[in-house]
Amino acid sequence: MSSPSWCQSGAAWREAWQTDGMPTHVALLRGINVGGRNRVAMADLREVVLGLGHTEVATYIQSGNVVFTSEEADSAAIAAALERAIAEQLGVRPKVVVLTRAELAQVVADNPFPEEPNPKWVHAVFRNGPLGPDELAAVAAAQQRARDQGSDDEARVVGTTLFLHTPGGLGRSELAAQLTRLGGSRTAETAGTARNWATVNKLLALCDG
Repeated sequence: MSSPSWCQSGAAWREAWQTDGMPTHVALLRGINVGGRNRVAMADLREVVLGLGHTEVATYIQSGNVVFTSEEADSAAIAAALERAIAEQLGVRPKVVVLTRAELAQVVADNPFPEEPNPKWVHAVFRNGPLGPDELAAVAAAQQRARDQGSDDEARVVGTTLFLHTPGGLGRSELAAQLTRLGGSRTAETAGTARNWATVNKLLALCDG
């Protein structure tokens, strides 16, 4: 089949899934199409994923979100293969996080900020593994520094996911800035890739057809 993009009409993508089944995995790329750097066309990305033998491949918006079906049970192996293929074929080296549909549904269920009505004020930072003790300590320290400066922002870790609640917006968040500055040791946000809650819910909906 041709790999649909979710820029298509609703009728077109519903028809595509009705004939082919439902995706089993989601791949999230970090740091592409940001500020004109690491540019990746979604059509090219779909071809890379198809070329690895995955099916039911589709992308959502331009930030590097792919839903697909795979017979490979090891999400880490899928992510590593995607990173290699993207580097070889597209010339960029983004970090890739892969989740099963069930893992993504668990992230949605684990949201510690379910009462927040604005989905742009809640972000999930996805990782390929749990935060270690040093990383957890760094997140706690960043949270405390943000509070000391009068911020209402919150960070909570559930499983392998770091949740951020930024009522003033992510771009103005002191806590997000603190986490970004942890980059030298690949902690917190720098070791994963963030998606706002609207995108998280949309990806799960796409997996469910």
